[in-house]
Amino acid sequence: MFSTTSAQVLHVRHWTETQFSIMTERPDGLQFENGQCLMLGMVIADRPVLRAYSIASANYEDHLHFLSVKAAHGPLTSRLQHIRRGDRILVSRKTTGTLLLSGLRPGKHLYLLATGTGVAPFLGILKEPVVYERFERVILVHGVRWIPETAVAQYCVEGLKHHEVLGEMVRGKLDYYPTVTREPHVNSGRVTTCVVAKKLFRHLNLPDLNPADDRLMVCGNREMVADTSRLLDSMGFKISPRMGEPGDYVIERAFIE
Repeated sequence: MFSTTSAQVLHVRHWTETQFSIMTERPDGLQFENGQCLMLGMVIADRPVLRAYSIASANYEDHLHFLSVKAAHGPLTSRLQHIRRGDRILVSRKTTGTLLLSGLRPGKHLYLLATGTGVAPFLGILKEPVVYERFERVILVHGVRWIPETAVAQYCVEGLKHHEVLGEMVRGKLDYYPTVTREPHVNSGRVTTCVVAKKLFRHLNLPDLNPADDRLMVCGNREMVADTSRLLDSMGFKISPRMGEPGDYVIERAFIE
């Protein structure tokens, strides 16, 4: 059983009919690295119901930010989507996760590949100054079904570009590249399709992916992570096999193992 504490909800925002975000107070003593996740939950029928959520806030901020889908029949999300400011939710005292910058070898370009709410950990990582010190270009590639599902990532990226401390650094290095699968869009198709077809690189005036220069972080549904890993392996990229052993790319294992 996970050790948990209670945190007050500070803000709730419903981005679309299928996505919402929650901001809570940060429990005293909670430490984490940008990109990690923890267990979030509620007491339902007199027992705690918990699931892993990536932290979308940075480790230096005084609050926690989470992004979630709305699942009508989900044991947790069916209730969590109705939560309001002032309510309290359960937050685990210990974090976990493998989407860590320390898991990557040095490189020139950092690609953050996400689908849906899998973009959440990258919203925290993008607030880390060392990202822009280590890499010449940072590209957030976000696969969604419908255009409105890009709203939360666009909002956060635009906020970073106008950030009083990070803004100048971010504006010169960060690109947001959404891909859409279920309605017409200039970047139509899955994330892996855009990589294989090389549309992504042409649009952003970047060279094709290569293990010498490019590093990647991958977070999304099980199928997306598996497909992307197979693609990168076939191109000669080496995954970080475990924490403490850097590779060319890392995946979030907490949601797929």
